[in-house]
Amino acid sequence: MRKDLLPGFIFLFSILVAREIYPYAVSNPNVDDKYQVQLIAEGLGGPTCLHFIDSERLLLCDRDGGRILLFDANFSSQVLIEGLHQPHGVLVENDTLFVSESGRLTKYDFEDNSVANPEILVEGIPSKNHQTNSINILPNGTLIWHSGSTCNVCIEEDERNAALLWVDSNTGNHGVLASGVRNSFDGVWVESIGYVFTDNGRDWEGDHPHEEINLLIEGGDYGWPNDTPETPIPAGSIPPIAVWTPHTSVNGIDVRPPHSDLPGTNTTVYASVFGSWNTLLPQGHEIIRIDLGINGQGQIIGEPIRFATDLGTPLPLRFHPDGDLYYATFGNGGTLYKISLKA
Repeated sequence: MRKDLLPGFIFLFSILVAREIYPYAVSNPNVDDKYQVQLIAEGLGGPTCLHFIDSERLLLCDRDGGRILLFDANFSSQVLIEGLHQPHGVLVENDTLFVSESGRLTKYDFEDNSVANPEILVEGIPSKNHQTNSINILPNGTLIWHSGSTCNVCIEEDERNAALLWVDSNTGNHGVLASGVRNSFDGVWVESIGYVFTDNGRDWEGDHPHEEINLLIEGGDYGWPNDTPETPIPAGSIPPIAVWTPHTSVNGIDVRPPHSDLPGTNTTVYASVFGSWNTLLPQGHEIIRIDLGINGQGQIIGEPIRFATDLGTPLPLRFHPDGDLYYATFGNGGTLYKISLKA
């Protein structure tokens, strides 16, 4: 390279690097003028899950600190559990707390804001590129556990990777509920629709594939790793009900409560879009709204639109029982925010 061109090249390179780094280091939330974004708590490490036990108690996973935090109605926190290995999901059901770590699912007795009698339900699921993520529950009481792939593109040695798993909450018996799911971070039951979940596709293939919002069909195959740019939906696989920008990492998802002041209907879901290093210019760093419905062919489809932007690195997301939306950013020290209607 000519020496006289080197300063210009360095300047342009620095601009590109700064544009990539900026969204991960800075949060400057932007929402419609009707709504406001409020800082609730900070210094939370690496938040990966949010779970409202009730209107006055919130659980938060801190992956980096290996702990579960319990917040009270004033959002003062205490450490509920520590010494965990990359916790990514929690669920409280009938005085039992379930905790998803990397490759392991454990349940605890949960009473008076304390835990006791830990019991490992499942362990030994391989974790490499991705790990086991959210733990949720279906209306029939079966636990549903999101298990990521060990690679970008490969044939998994363990069928429990790149899958949604069912788990018996009493015995720990488990199996594959859906396969071909590269890295599903979270899901939610939507009345009259079914179980809706996010799934993030492979990297390094340009505009292929889109990030997906899927509808669970028991025993279904969702295409990975057989999807290609030429055949994005392989024969016999289940297509998504909605898609978003490729490589942006759609993660946390929750259904809008009927009484929420945020826009939508009883079948509207909101999802966080973390953003990605696998794009030339910054993408994501937002929350999207997806209105689910049925088209003329009787198929369930979603209409995604941007709801909030410039959020930094939003990862977990949950509606409070009162209808306000909470999300936490994974980067920049770990911060919890609330989105609500302006007074």
